Amino acid sequence: MITQNNIIMSAAVLFLGTLLIPAQVAIGKGSVSNSSVSLEFAENENRGMILPWVTSTGAVAGVADGSFVYDLSDHKVKVKYAGGWKDLSVDATGATGTAVDIQNSATENTAAKASIGTPTSAAAANGILVLEDQSKAMILPKVASPHLTIINPAPGMMVYDTTAKQLAVFNGTVWSFWKQ
Repeated sequence: MITQNNIIMSAAVLFLGTLLIPAQVAIGKGSVSNSSVSLEFAENENRGMILPWVTSTGAVAGVADGSFVYDLSDHKVKVKYAGGWKDLSVDATGATGTAVDIQNSATENTAAKASIGTPTSAAAANGILVLEDQSKAMILPKVASPHLTIINPAPGMMVYDTTAKQLAVFNGTVWSFWKQ
């Protein structure tokens, strides 16, 4: 006989069981391309990933190397690298336009966090989106010639340019391209 307690218990076990499964997330597609991916975006959607906006990198505390942000103080995309912030926006004439008004009117929830992957034994990383697997990587949105195909890019947008095979970041005015 199925009782209300049995249904509640089954639902709780199912919910708790899903929390223990290592996560892999595909956005805009059915699945990730391989087991070494924790987060992957669909290809050639002519859309990019918009980075978190911060008032200034000087006001951001406790972030791990590898963190990406869009700095509103100087309109640059930056990555935390070797304990400091590295500028990825070659051009310093970035702009945020009217979107900054939306950003400034919002109340920041400093405790907001989404985590993908298996938590490590290291201290919890601060961030809005944290990929925690030590053996998996994120694949950026892949766009052919984003400076030509993304009609209205947002400040802080980042994609992988499949034509030039390089990282592309948008500072609100111009695209900057990075190739190893």
